[in-house]
Amino acid sequence: MVSSLFISHLLRFDFLIPQQQLHLLLWILPFVLLTKVISFFYFDLYRGMWRFTSITDLFNIIKGSTISTLFIICFILFSPHRFLGFPRSVFAIDWCLTILFIAGFRLVIRIYFVHAIDNGSWTEVVKAFFRILARKKIAKKNLLIVGAGRCGEKMFREIHDNATLHYHVVGFADDDPLKIGRKIHGLPVMGPVNDIAFATKKLGANEILIAVPSANSQQMRYIVEHCEKCGISFKTVPGMGEFINGKVTVNAIRDVAYRDLLGREIISLDEKKIGSILRNKNVLVTGAGGSIGSELCRQICRFKPKKIVMFERAESPLHAIELELKQDYQEVQVLPILGDVQDKDQLDKTFEANRPHIVFHAAAYKHVPMLEMQPWRAIDNNVIGTQNLVNISTNYNVARFVFVSTDKAVRPANVMGASKRLSEMLVQAKNGCGVSDTKFMIVRFGNVVGSVGSVVPLFKKQIQRGGPVTVTHPNVTRFFMTIPEACQLILQACVMGKGGEVFILDMGTPIKIDDMARDLVRLSGFEPDVDIKIEYVGLRPGEKLYEELISDGEGLLSTGHEKIMVLKGTECDLNLLNGGIDELASLAREQDGKNVKLKLKEFVPEYNSVEYKSTVNDSLPKR
Repeated sequence: MVSSLFISHLLRFDFLIPQQQLHLLLWILPFVLLTKVISFFYFDLYRGMWRFTSITDLFNIIKGSTISTLFIICFILFSPHRFLGFPRSVFAIDWCLTILFIAGFRLVIRIYFVHAIDNGSWTEVVKAFFRILARKKIAKKNLLIVGAGRCGEKMFREIHDNATLHYHVVGFADDDPLKIGRKIHGLPVMGPVNDIAFATKKLGANEILIAVPSANSQQMRYIVEHCEKCGISFKTVPGMGEFINGKVTVNAIRDVAYRDLLGREIISLDEKKIGSILRNKNVLVTGAGGSIGSELCRQICRFKPKKIVMFERAESPLHAIELELKQDYQEVQVLPILGDVQDKDQLDKTFEANRPHIVFHAAAYKHVPMLEMQPWRAIDNNVIGTQNLVNISTNYNVARFVFVSTDKAVRPANVMGASKRLSEMLVQAKNGCGVSDTKFMIVRFGNVVGSVGSVVPLFKKQIQRGGPVTVTHPNVTRFFMTIPEACQLILQACVMGKGGEVFILDMGTPIKIDDMARDLVRLSGFEPDVDIKIEYVGLRPGEKLYEELISDGEGLLSTGHEKIMVLKGTECDLNLLNGGIDELASLAREQDGKNVKLKLKEFVPEYNSVEYKSTVNDSLPKR
């Protein structure tokens, strides 16, 4: 503060300050010092941490300097000397130097903490300074951002402010004619997207970032198609549905995945209602280490429950989600429990100790061919496990129980689907027969992209090995949705349920598995049937050409949510359930696969089992 006033006099008088001016300088110096200290204190310049200096601090420095300069001018104006002998330009120069010196010193401190704190070397500060000045020269990759909207602009700012990323944004590309030809932060907006190859060559880009999180399936495929023609690598910012907190950051940038081509729309959640049900409650999630279960835990923790009890029998995934939630949601009590839904005693002790208000039952065996070979395991885990959980939830007066089901439960052609349909009947019976105050509800949806055991990871491994990619049948279709979308809709259905409903999630248009395989091959940089061969191997045991979401006799009704429908459901038949579940469990204990299927047919008449021979099944030892 003192040096800026002195240097301003030196600059004004060509570094030869007259004796009279030096006398006036010493006379006013104490007041200048006091005024600046008070002004800077008022604008909190002495309270901030210099290592975190930001644009806000710069504005405060400008405000403090401006106010102090105005006070100094007023003091001189009303003093006996007035401006006699005081050059006016000195105060303008002093204002500029004060801002420059204070802001510059704080910037150096921030650079030090960002770049040199690990080794304590001030030489690193100098190097970092020159790296910032020469950013274009040291950048490893020139980046073209597709999407000149808010997301694209935010990606530019984050990349520009973070020198460690070693990216240099050279421009934007967009289809909006109002944006083409304009500039964002001094960079040109090229277009349209179908001419992106020309833009990359003109701007010298060697990588593309797709920053259009709101793009639908058709738009994303269109962008990816033209990015592939450029012959350079490209990445994307995920769709908004993947973000739990809705915030897009540079850390989320990743390679384009098949789920991006699905283009699922952003889900509108009634967060106020969901929060009112989950906040400060004890919530239990079974299968918490699985794809759906772990994402459910993340989504639930957003709404600040008092405790989340994660019930899972696989210790590694359970430990992983435990560490993640304890780090990200420190205000929530996270309790991992190694347990099996088939163990009634452990379930009882868990409910006794934690008294859950809401239960999400996502634990299940889902692998269709494996359960065809060992149908008794589907009964043990899917049916008996669900029955145990339903009964204990009733005993402990759980407020809400949500059962995660599958489209394979509709007119099932396999043991897995039939076991899930029977589990649905067990859940529905509690409300449909009026034997429980707990609100039991079912959520039914199709395949989830990226989940454990899904076809996408299998195709990726086959592509990495150089092929072939095996497709069961050229006409087989499936419904698909993303993991975050499925879990968000499960939570939404939870608050809508009054007991006994089967909620159907809008799965959109079914997708041909053959088209999916070919898209994945192209995303990996290869050409289907040229670089990577596509082979058709025939339907596996228990598989259908297509899946359905609604069974005969189930009336489809609309709800207040555009993505969720509800089924009328079936009539309660306690005699059928009570009289046969024990017999079915007995057949499962004997590992009598043939009679397990026949018994399932009694419960689920629409179950159409396809008999086949299995050497694996025949070789399994009997208990």
